[in-house]
Amino acid sequence: MRFHGRELRKGRNSVPNQAYLLTSVTLNREPVFEQWLTASTLAREIHHAGQTGRVESLAWVIMPNHLHWLVLLKEGPLSQLMQQFKSRSAIALNRVADTHGPLWQKGYHDRSIRHDEDLLAAARYVIANPLRAGLVRHVGLYPFWDAVWLQHH
Repeated sequence: MRFHGRELRKGRNSVPNQAYLLTSVTLNREPVFEQWLTASTLAREIHHAGQTGRVESLAWVIMPNHLHWLVLLKEGPLSQLMQQFKSRSAIALNRVADTHGPLWQKGYHDRSIRHDEDLLAAARYVIANPLRAGLVRHVGLYPFWDAVWLQHH
């Protein structure tokens, strides 16, 4: 699946308190997040984005070459959220991996989630990605995902 930034932005609007399923793909689909260091760095950036107050992270999974992120948008446009997230994460990953240059393909895919039932289905879809990709036999064995419905102790 290829993402074309300009085409994806046509008709896009951002609604506060609306849930969105966001997908962003690494440049040339490079498996950047196969390594623990890079995946954990991206996880920290997801956590940081949630601390800004602009978005609430509901569920996410970091796959080897893409990210699925279910969010509740609190303020500002999605485009600004994603631009800042992709910029911060690229800078952080370049720093820890001693690399330089772009990390992400241009653009991203977003889908508005309209009903509570759809929200849980979207969260299940996100979390089950490693299972469907054959990376693990049980989703609990995959380290790079989270969901607000889990109890953290």
